[in-house]
Amino acid sequence: MLRIRRAEEAIGRMVESGEARGPCHLSIGQEAVAAGVCAALAPEDTIWGGHRSHGHYLAKGGSLEALFAEILGKATGCAGGRGGSMHLIAREQGIFGTVPMVAGAAPLAAGAALAYKMRGDARVAAAFFGDGALEEGSVHETLNLAARYRLPLVLVCENNFYASHLHWSERRLADNLDQAGVLHSIPSARIDGNDVTEVFEAAARAVRQARSGGGPWFLECRTFRWRGHVGPGRDEDVGVQRRCDLAEWLERDPIGRAEERLRQLGAADLESEKSGIEQEIAHALEAARRAPARDPARVTEHVCAR
Repeated sequence: MLRIRRAEEAIGRMVESGEARGPCHLSIGQEAVAAGVCAALAPEDTIWGGHRSHGHYLAKGGSLEALFAEILGKATGCAGGRGGSMHLIAREQGIFGTVPMVAGAAPLAAGAALAYKMRGDARVAAAFFGDGALEEGSVHETLNLAARYRLPLVLVCENNFYASHLHWSERRLADNLDQAGVLHSIPSARIDGNDVTEVFEAAARAVRQARSGGGPWFLECRTFRWRGHVGPGRDEDVGVQRRCDLAEWLERDPIGRAEERLRQLGAADLESEKSGIEQEIAHALEAARRAPARDPARVTEHVCAR
C-alpha cells in the first residue's frame, strides 16, 4: 500500500510540474482495496481495471519503472509509451489491460473467466470498477452472464461515493450497491475498503469459491479517494459535503490503520521498510527518466485502418 501511495505521489508531482502530460487519476486513499484483493489472487489469475488503476497494476506485481516510463511516454513503458496512465498492461503478472471506459473492465474480465471455464483452467479473473459503473447496463449484463454460467469471476466495486463529482445521493434513491450481485443470484458483501485485512479475507473467500467452480462473487469495498477525480490536487472543490467527507476519511487512512495493527502485532523495523520503498521509487523514476523516447516510426503499429 505504501509503495502505491508513494508512486502516485511521485506521479502527481510530475503532473503538477508538467513533466508528465495527459489525464491522471490517482487512487491515494484507496490503496487497501488493490492490495487486499491482489494478495488473494494467484500469479496466474488476471485483473482488469479502469482509469484509476495504478494501484491495481502495482499490487498485482507490475513494474514501477515500466509504470513511470509509460506515464512519461517512454519506449520502455509497460505499453511502449503509447497508452499513458489509463492503459496499463503486464501480461506476465496477469494484467491484460486497463481501460478508461467506465464499466469497461467488467465484461472484459467476464470474457476471460468464460475462457478459463471453457478451457478447464483453474484461474480466476477479477474486475475493478467504481460505484458509477453500476449505472451502466453492461455491468448488469455481465453479472447475469457470470451467474448463469457460474464463471470464475470476482467483481470488485470500489465505492468511493462519488462518480466524478456527483455524490451517490444525487444519482441513486438508496445506498444499496451491495445488493447489485444479489439481484443476479451472486453472493455479495459490503466491506470496509480501508481495512486491508477485511478486504483480503473477503477477497480470499470469493476467490476460493470462484476457483472451485462455485461461481462469481460481488464485493462492494467502501473507500474514499483523497485527490481529485482527475489530477493531483486535493478534491475539495465539490461543495461543502465533499470537504467534510474528505476530512473524515483522512482519519481513516488505510495505511495508518495497517501500520498501527502491525505495530500491535510486534512488527519489526517498519522505518527500514519505508526507507526501502523511498529508494525503490527514486531509482525507478531515475531509470524511467533516462529511458529512450518512443520511436516515431512505430506510430502506426496497433492501429486499425479500413
